[in-house]
Amino acid sequence: MTVVWINGAFGAGKTTTARELIDLIPNSTLFDPEVIGGALPHLLPPKRLAEVGDYQDLPIWRRLVIDTAAALLGEVGGTLVVPMTLLRQEYRDEIFGGLAARRIAVRHVLLAPAETILRGRIAGREVPPDLPDGEMRVRQWSYDHIESYRTALASWLTADAHLVDTSHLTPYETAVRIADAVGTGAAPPCSIVQTPEPTGETLASGVLLFDDQDRVLLVDPTYKPGWEFPGGVVEPGEAPARAGMREVEEETGVHLDEVPRLLVVDWERPKPPGYGGLRLLFDGGRLDAAAVEGLLLPGPELRGWRFVTEAEAADLLPPVRYERLRWALRAREGGAALYLEAGVPVG
Repeated sequence: MTVVWINGAFGAGKTTTARELIDLIPNSTLFDPEVIGGALPHLLPPKRLAEVGDYQDLPIWRRLVIDTAAALLGEVGGTLVVPMTLLRQEYRDEIFGGLAARRIAVRHVLLAPAETILRGRIAGREVPPDLPDGEMRVRQWSYDHIESYRTALASWLTADAHLVDTSHLTPYETAVRIADAVGTGAAPPCSIVQTPEPTGETLASGVLLFDDQDRVLLVDPTYKPGWEFPGGVVEPGEAPARAGMREVEEETGVHLDEVPRLLVVDWERPKPPGYGGLRLLFDGGRLDAAAVEGLLLPGPELRGWRFVTEAEAADLLPPVRYERLRWALRAREGGAALYLEAGVPVG
């Protein structure tokens, strides 16, 4: 099962191209996530909808896109063609990682016309006549997101997606290019590690590694949003500390000779669709200059890594994960492990 995700700025011609593409790729089906956005006013209270300016900012939208795509493929099989703008890397990680967890490969294609042509297409875009102030709203929305598109293009989109310059192509010609890229492998599946979704509570071990300034190492996974500590889920029959050591070596190339010291045990409460479980953090010690120089470049699992201060970590880690780090640093200073519940010391 495969998803061909057609990305691009608003007005780039994703939907019209997708309609042409399903005639060129055998056993393919069109799935437009706009239908999810259209359903949300019937599902969520108006107060919740008013809290965001874009449906993509709602976790329920992202979750429903993943679940609906997986359900559609389970029903019809083959290839799902998805025309949808994704300009925030963390949303791309969440959605593509969620699909990968279901063993669904994602081929990411970017429609990239020249900006002058893009603006011209937006200006000539048809607007539903029954939408109040529709022309102004739809066109302004598209214009407002050009800057976000520029930012994504300059930072991660070109490295992540197969680019098709559609400046002088019709939607059909664009679809032919995409079908050829998918068929020949020029648009390969995204390099996302497939991490099956848990079916119950999990035990995970992270290892804190420090540089000579006592800054802590954080990594940026490709398969989920947000920064993390090196580490991962403990396999059945595996000792938690050994699991952390194994994950550190796999992710960063750093081999730990000694079993690291436990800093915190944190119970993470279930938050649907997650199951929660125990999260352990160990002290992997200080890396010397040679070890820092030898850190592996990011592979399929990691987009990047960096050493940060505690204050800098607050801006990168989700709140509960940051609290876990904060108390782990206190335990490191005090020399005694701490027991936490949802990031708060108990006992």
